[in-house]
Amino acid sequence: MAKIALIVGTTLGGTEYVADDMAAQLVELGHQAEVYMQAELMKLSAESLWLIVSSTHGAGELPDNIKPFYEQLMASDRDLRGLKFALCAIGDSNYDTFCHGPEKIIDQLKRLGGDPFVDKIQIDIQSTPVPEEPALAWLAQWQHLLN
Repeated sequence: MAKIALIVGTTLGGTEYVADDMAAQLVELGHQAEVYMQAELMKLSAESLWLIVSSTHGAGELPDNIKPFYEQLMASDRDLRGLKFALCAIGDSNYDTFCHGPEKIIDQLKRLGGDPFVDKIQIDIQSTPVPEEPALAWLAQWQHLLN
C-alpha cells in the first residue's frame, strides 16, 4: 500500500484534528500514514505522497509550526521530480487571503519538480464549521488511486 506523509500547518490545533482523522482513514485502508507537526524537508521521502493539511493565519501567512518547512523549501535545490503531493487548505472566506498560506508551499514544491496528485480542496470554516467532514469526503474521492 501507499506511504503518505501528512504535513500539518496549524495555529490553534483544528487542522491537526483534520490531519489525524485523515491519517486514521488511510491507515484503516491499509496505507502507512504519518502526521508531521514539525516536518523537515530532508527527512521526508519523495517516495511518499505528501499531503499538506494547513490553515492560513493572519494576512495569508502560514502557521508558525510549518514556517520552518516552508523556509527549507525556499532555500532548497532538492530535486523533487517524481514527488506527488495533495493540498487540503483550511481558511476563512471573510478574509481576502482565503487559503493563501499553504499555496506558498505548493508553489515551492512545484518549483522543485513536484506534481499535484489530485485537485486541492479549500475548506471554508464560515460555511463548514467541522472541516473534518469535507476533508474526509475529499480523501474518499481519490484514496482508491493510492497503491
